[in-house]
Parts: sequence; C-alpha cells; structure tokens
Amino acid sequence: MEPRDLSDHSPYVPGRGVEEVARELEIDRSELIKLSSNENPHGPSPAAVETIREHADRVNVYPKSSHTDLTARVAEEWDVDTEQVWVSPGADGSIDYLSRAALEPDDRVLVPDPGFAYYAMSARYHHAEVTEYRLSAETGFEQTAETVLTAYGGERVVYLTSPHNPSGSVIPLDEIRAVADATAAETLVVVDEAYGEFANVDSAIPLVNERDDVAVLRTFSKAYGLAGLRIGYSVVPERWGGAYARVNTPFAANELACRAALAALDDEDHVERSIETARWAREYIADELDAETFDSEGNFVLARVGDAAAVAEAAKREGVIIRDCTSFGLPDCVRISTGTREETVEAVDRLNGVLADLELGAKA
Repeated sequence: MEPRDLSDHSPYVPGRGVEEVARELEIDRSELIKLSSNENPHGPSPAAVETIREHADRVNVYPKSSHTDLTARVAEEWDVDTEQVWVSPGADGSIDYLSRAALEPDDRVLVPDPGFAYYAMSARYHHAEVTEYRLSAETGFEQTAETVLTAYGGERVVYLTSPHNPSGSVIPLDEIRAVADATAAETLVVVDEAYGEFANVDSAIPLVNERDDVAVLRTFSKAYGLAGLRIGYSVVPERWGGAYARVNTPFAANELACRAALAALDDEDHVERSIETARWAREYIADELDAETFDSEGNFVLARVGDAAAVAEAAKREGVIIRDCTSFGLPDCVRISTGTREETVEAVDRLNGVLADLELGAKA
C-alpha cells in the first residue's frame, strides 16, 4: 500500500537551522548569526519563560483551561467575542482550520505568488485547486485590490498577506475592504498578519466585526518570540464561530504554549523592544547593504543579489545564515531577517564582503 498521489504537493522549505549549519561547518553554533527564519533575536518574553517553568509539572493534563483563558484574553485584546477566536498550533494551524471549514473538493483558492507556501499546501490537502495572483518585484511587490481582483475568478478563499512574506510589502485596510466588497458573498478573504506587530499599517481585525467574509491570522512566533511552541490564532466572523469545535484538532494548542502566550501578551516591554529593534535593523540593512533592497514592514528585508544560492552559500561560510528565496520563485533574491543591533551590523559587514568577493570573482 502507498500514500495517495502527492505529486502536486510541494514540501515546505524552511530556513536552515543553526545546529544544522554548525554541524555541517564543524564549528560552534555561537560563531553563527542566523537571519534566515524571521525569528525574534531577543528570544521569548522572560515572563513566558518563567510561566513555562511554573507550569511544566502540569503537562500531564490536557490544556482545556489554558486554552479557554488564552481565547478569552485574545478576544479581550481585539474586542471580539470568544467564539471568534480560533487558537491553533501556529498560524498555519489556523490556515488548516479555515480550509476545513470553508473548502469542498474542487473549490479554488487564490494565493499570492510569491508567497507563503502553506496557503497552497493546505488548500491541496483539502482537495482544492490553487490559482495565483502575481506580485511583481518591478513594482516593489505592491499590493492593491486591483492586483488581486484582476486574477480573481470566484475562488472560495482569497489570501492576502500584510506584511507580505518574503518582500515585506503591506496592503492598506481600504484595499482589503475593496477586495472583500468586490468578491462574491461566498468568498472568504483571509488576511495573514503574522508580521503585523512590526508594520505601520492598521490591522484588518476590525473588518471582521463589520462583515462575515473576512478572517485574520495572527501568531505568537514573531514579535512574541514563541516560534518553538507553535501557537497562533485566527479571528473569524461571528457566523463562523460555531464551526471551530467541528474543525479543531483536539487539544492541538498545548498547555505550555497557551500559558506562555498568555504571559507574553502582558509583557509589553519585551514586545516593544522587539518591534523597535526590528524597525531599526530593517532600516540599517536597507541603508548599508551593498545590494538593492525592497521596502519592508516586517522583521526582514528582501535583497536582490544576483545568484541567491551562491550568495547564501558564501554567506553561510562566513557565518551568516540567510534565506535563499529560490523556493519563492525569486532566484536572484535573499531574505535577511533582522537581528539584534550588534548581529545586524556584523551580518551586513560580512555580507558586503561576500557580495564584493563574488563580484570580483565574476569579473575575473
């Protein structure tokens, strides 16, 4: 017996990990600067770490009360009903929940190209077809309602990403509203705000209370520094609230993740520090890197460097791990996450050396 035909499914390609690269290069992990996965360089909230310690002896119990407490806290944060908050294992868990709730076999889903691969992956897992709208480097990956609607053909779900991964561009709230207004009543517009804390743009969550065709994704992986715990959520229209119990994986959001997220939400100093550093670092990269960069509202910068694979490999040899964006369909671009101020300055210096060496090598 074999699995079903998965030939149309492409695997998700993550950024390379510190341990993986350290083993490959036979060096200590402390010699590496990892800027490939858009993680928080300040680590998790100290309050979250302390909460994990306090609750570690309770992991023999299913996370019912912690899940309920986190749902209530997120609902309070955004002034929505608790039934509208779908806590999940990372924002990608919410993508699956929405796919389960929305998609019938042979429905279609409209996704950005380039974009987060899991939108299409989840759609195909649920036997939907995938169509794309193109975001162009020539326009700085500008996101407008017209760009999306030109490709729209009645899809059941339309994904918008603000800030967009890997470019960092955003789509303003009025453009999101225009997409929702122009699409069919049975189309759900899903706005992925995984990097929303870093952006100078309004969240689309208020739209969720205005209408029944917009949902928003959020995560604790980025600004809150809890990527390793896999905890996120979606905010859905009121009419969708009752579907959660029918599509949620039992106890998928674990006890420590829920408790840590609760603590992180209240640690405003850690979040503000993380946002401030990311905003400083993305400006520093844009100003100081010897390559073309694109305006970003995320905790990363996309740079056009020529041969992305060669640059990423050479950078790794110099102790800087960055993301080759070939898997995004951008073989001439790398994505550089924002580090601490010290890491960012050192990484840019090393990367400029790499770029200079490769240019000289190409001319030789």
